[in-house]
Amino acid sequence: MSFWGQLGFQDSYSGLSSELIFFHDHAMFVLVMVSSFVGYMMVCLLKSSLSSRFITEAQALEAAWTMVPGLLLLILAIPSVRLLYLLDEVGGPMVSMKVIGHQWYWEYEYGDSNDIVSFDSYMVSGSDVSNGGYRLLEVDNRCVLPYGVDSRILVSSADVIHAWALPSLGVKADAIPGRINQLGVHLTSSGVMFGQCSEICGVNHSFMPISVESVSPEVFYHWLMG
Repeated sequence: MSFWGQLGFQDSYSGLSSELIFFHDHAMFVLVMVSSFVGYMMVCLLKSSLSSRFITEAQALEAAWTMVPGLLLLILAIPSVRLLYLLDEVGGPMVSMKVIGHQWYWEYEYGDSNDIVSFDSYMVSGSDVSNGGYRLLEVDNRCVLPYGVDSRILVSSADVIHAWALPSLGVKADAIPGRINQLGVHLTSSGVMFGQCSEICGVNHSFMPISVESVSPEVFYHWLMG
């Protein structure tokens, strides 16, 4: 989760989130290099004399300033397209969880049509948060997912449009009435992650926190059965 004064991303709990952070660093490196080059050329232009004012043709220069930007765009586009495919890839999930947005809480469902585990998740009010808890982020019932296996998250809504977003996993899906969006996640370690509804959905939009606990598959199985 985020901390006071933090400038970087939240800790990554999935391979996809790590890939997104790596792509951000990759894109920022290209951006800094381009900005530095443009700034250097502007300084050189301001300090130079008018000795080149009679040059009317420079085909090599024109070819360079056409090909180099195209190459830079390819350097950004190739990993970006790869990430777009990874974001939509679900694979063969071992666990399926359904998330249903309500005004203003989340409902979670596990299991198939024959045996469903379902519960609601409401925000804990500030006066009820225990010592060490996080105001406006703690919930009365955390959803639980196992790490080390592929999981599928189905997202929908029962009333208005919501958005289920978890920065530590690098995922965000709109919860739209009458439609089901899906996410594929593969958690890599245990821990607790926090997120919030990321679509304005009414007066209590700010009070729809998301709390996900990542546990081992054995603990998850006992939790689901118990």
